[in-house]
Amino acid sequence: MSNNFWTVVGFTVRNKFKGKAFTITTVIIALIMSIGINMPYIISQFSSGESNATAIGYIEKSEGSGLFSEKQVAAMLSDYFNAAEKPDLKMVPFADTGAQESNEKILKEAISDGKIKGYIEFAPNAGTGFPDVIYKSEKLMEHGNTQALKIALQAIKTDSVLKDAGLTAEQKKMLNDPIEVNAVQITTAEGAGSVGQGKSNSQQAMDMGVVYVIIILLFMAIMITGQMIASEITAEKSSRVMEILITSVSPLKSMFGKIFGMFIVGLTQVLVYVAVIIINMTLPHNAEPLAALNIRLSDIDPVLLVYALIFYLAGYFLFATLFAAVGSIVSRTEDLGQAVLPITMIALAGFYICMFGGLNNPDSMLMKVSSFIPLFSPYAMVVRLGLSDPALWEVWLSIILLFATIYVAGWLSARIYRAGVLMYGKRPSFKELRKAMKAYKV
Repeated sequence: MSNNFWTVVGFTVRNKFKGKAFTITTVIIALIMSIGINMPYIISQFSSGESNATAIGYIEKSEGSGLFSEKQVAAMLSDYFNAAEKPDLKMVPFADTGAQESNEKILKEAISDGKIKGYIEFAPNAGTGFPDVIYKSEKLMEHGNTQALKIALQAIKTDSVLKDAGLTAEQKKMLNDPIEVNAVQITTAEGAGSVGQGKSNSQQAMDMGVVYVIIILLFMAIMITGQMIASEITAEKSSRVMEILITSVSPLKSMFGKIFGMFIVGLTQVLVYVAVIIINMTLPHNAEPLAALNIRLSDIDPVLLVYALIFYLAGYFLFATLFAAVGSIVSRTEDLGQAVLPITMIALAGFYICMFGGLNNPDSMLMKVSSFIPLFSPYAMVVRLGLSDPALWEVWLSIILLFATIYVAGWLSARIYRAGVLMYGKRPSFKELRKAMKAYKV
């Protein structure tokens, strides 16, 4: 009987690997990832030699005096975008007809013919001396084009003013050079923190990357592998195979054998996807942009990595035991989705709390409380470890609570599993399930 656990593990893994659905799904996701990673390069090949700048029309005035006249500002805008290495916009001039309505009609016809995407008009502003610019197009929320125009107009206005200020080229450079502010994470109590003492910007960025990866991988493992565990148990139960298995293997070994087997299957999928990412990122057209990001794996905090792995594994096995218990009390696969919905909602809640609240404010009261709730702590404490500086006792209290919950959930799930797999027909009530659980020992 000592080898029964590994027998169940081997059976689960082989059964999943032999399935066409698993192989096809893995290959399709790998292909989608490859296409996504190489999409910028693919687009660049199709648009080779073509300008990506958006064409913006304007009326080229023949007359105009003053530093910030309509004619002068339009010319400076055109020069600004022409001088850029990769301009966002391209200014397209149209001859002035002498009438506002005729000018606008020409510009609208140019939009209809696809020559331009929009056009700009100028309105005098006596208060600032710099004309107001109105951008017109058929699309709503043209934030990208308006922002590019705003930046360009601010730049030419500043340059024009500085020309008359009598500044030297060196003084202009000093004025325009950006100011750098370096952030360093510290701890206020010596020995109180587990991670996060004196981290540079690059180290903090790598920690943020680790937090993102762990949270997303845990969420995917819970959503995908947990569902597979529940559906596998329900399928075996509906086909009556479970009646044979349960007589030769103890419920605890059977349940955890399936959980561990599915963990190996899920881990294999993750390794395949990681290999696909690495292979695609090392291709020549992707390697150069990646090198420019100056990513150094040595900047990853090893303590954070260890704790993140502990919480990832603990979170996976906690939710996996719950999915296995629910799967054992469902007789038909059609009813499985509704049965696992509460667990799915809890997993979603923990994920959303961290992604949309914790990453921006890891020291909030919600995150602190969530890091001690076992169903949320695999997400919340990883965020706090990576982006904040929790005390060592907080980290280990969270781990102890999490492992204690796994023990209780495993024991309870095994009893539910042992009773539920032999109960067919409608989903058993809590009273029927409790009575059946008392009749069996784990």
